[in-house]
Amino acid sequence: MAVNADVLNINIRRRASERNFYLAAAILFPVLVFGAYFRSYYFRPLFTDKPLASWMVHAHGLVMSVWVLYFSAQIALIRTKNYKLHMSLGLVSIVLAALVVVVGFLAAYDMHVVRYEAPGGIEPYSFFLLPISDLFFFVLFLAGAIYWRKRPAEHKSLMLMTAINFLPPALGRLQPLPPQFGILWSLGVPSLVAVGCLLWHARRHGRVNRIFAAAVLVFVLSYPGRIVLAKTELWHNAVAAIAPETQGRSMF
Repeated sequence: MAVNADVLNINIRRRASERNFYLAAAILFPVLVFGAYFRSYYFRPLFTDKPLASWMVHAHGLVMSVWVLYFSAQIALIRTKNYKLHMSLGLVSIVLAALVVVVGFLAAYDMHVVRYEAPGGIEPYSFFLLPISDLFFFVLFLAGAIYWRKRPAEHKSLMLMTAINFLPPALGRLQPLPPQFGILWSLGVPSLVAVGCLLWHARRHGRVNRIFAAAVLVFVLSYPGRIVLAKTELWHNAVAAIAPETQGRSMF
């Protein structure tokens, strides 16, 4: 009986630790996003009278804000044991995710291809690959989370990856390093966060979750590949192919 009681106490502590971990994610994710876009979007009129570049920027900001709140709300529902509403709202994720992808693509296309702009002096066609690949991994992780929705460990870890995947744009606006280290900061921190979460998960469960590990591995290793691909003639020709009216802008 004493052994059973000890095991029960350990399980209770582990569940409490996991609830606190995901609660921290539900709080920190929106706080980071709010802080990153405080001046440039949410309270922009207080800092500049310059309007947004296009209505698409506002649409993108609105849809992404809703997704961030949705992510946090779903964690809050689980923490309060409101499982039925959590599962019902899971259907909303498909529609909302579609909006995130469509509006996100159009906003990135408008900025980097049509208006030919990019932060940090990076060639816009090259930078265009970063938001596009972010959207790709968002779909990949969310699809996995939906597929494994009846396996809590996989479902929660992949949903967490959808949030980590969207950290680079926010971190890029909270740049503490010189501009030449901007990419290293924006891509390096999410990689470290993803690996740290995997290690925490493995320690808590006493083993490495293969699905979570595969997601983190693909995510981290994709960054060098994205940087290399973004500078290739293949990528620039692909961008020019979907926007023939902008040919001649590329570095190739």
